[in-house]
Amino acid sequence: MYRERPSALPGAAVWTKSPEPAPRPVLPDGCTDLIWYDGRLLVAGPDTRAHLPHSPERAPEAPVVGLRFAPGQGPAVFGVPADELRDLRVPLTDLWPAAQVRRLADELAEATAPGRALEAAAVGRLRTGAAPDPARGLIARAAARGTPVGELAEAVGVGERQLRRRCLAAFGYGPKTLGRVLRLVRALDLARSGMPYAQVAAAAGYADQAHLAREVKALAGAPLGTVLAPG
Repeated sequence: MYRERPSALPGAAVWTKSPEPAPRPVLPDGCTDLIWYDGRLLVAGPDTRAHLPHSPERAPEAPVVGLRFAPGQGPAVFGVPADELRDLRVPLTDLWPAAQVRRLADELAEATAPGRALEAAAVGRLRTGAAPDPARGLIARAAARGTPVGELAEAVGVGERQLRRRCLAAFGYGPKTLGRVLRLVRALDLARSGMPYAQVAAAAGYADQAHLAREVKALAGAPLGTVLAPG
């Protein structure tokens, strides 16, 4: 069973997932995650395609706990550009000092609310690290609406090449891919609400239902009905 709650970090969410023998694919959402899993701390980078988690030889005893950052927020916590983590799952020790990771792991092992410990660690990193791109919210909202790259660059006040560099660093994608991913997130949210697929396509900015179907298959790796099927 999957549950999530809003985080104290604006736009972020804390989630928990019960152990499962056959994990469902994780779909692209433009986000990075800090994950506490079977005594390990992992970082999930922004995906460009559906990611099938590795099925462990034995089921972990405790739920998986994660902190999902808002699009563009993670690089300031992890200390590396988002495109260096694209489509990857890496140990947190690859990004943070080993001693810091050990302290956090020890704290999580004893915590009754691991999600709050993850939030506190992220807040600490944000206080001492580089600030997130101040235009990340504007970029994400405009990209999700399908704003042309030239118009988006003008809104941010940079050229198209610099916009691409900033998007790669903040989100892990160029502006066009970012728009595709965020539009998929919106479409799936609408479809899960019960909205008919044709209306979903129109509301999310697709040309038609066939366009929606192609994009879901390309990014999620399965037809829309399969993606929405309960686990």
